[in-house]
Amino acid sequence: MKDNVFEFKISTTKSQQFVDITYCINQALEKTHIKDGIVVIYCPHTTAGITINENADPDVVRDIISALNKVFPVEGDYRHMEGNSHAHLKSSYMGAEKIVIINEGKPLLGTWQSLYFCEFDGPRIRKVFVKVIEG
Repeated sequence: MKDNVFEFKISTTKSQQFVDITYCINQALEKTHIKDGIVVIYCPHTTAGITINENADPDVVRDIISALNKVFPVEGDYRHMEGNSHAHLKSSYMGAEKIVIINEGKPLLGTWQSLYFCEFDGPRIRKVFVKVIEG
């Protein structure tokens, strides 16, 4: 894509899952050669989201999904006819984008942090957009 915008396809295999997509930032940075600035990661789906969290212990992701299911249960008093209202709520709660600082050609993430695509209505093939902005 042009103007330092990159599209990535994300394949999910479960109804609810987090996929580590930190590699998307790294690939975009390799292609642009931008050393300092920011990167915007955007999810154009209403039943998925983006978050940053721990990558060392997979139980963290399991715990997040479990807690989200308690707050926004899959079955509930929903009127949306598609039966995925819980996914829309989780998507809104998590958010559709994150901004990460780029310093010396690398994303400024904590030692145990990764960027995650949050699937709440899968499995599906999804898109994620990454925009690298120099500055």
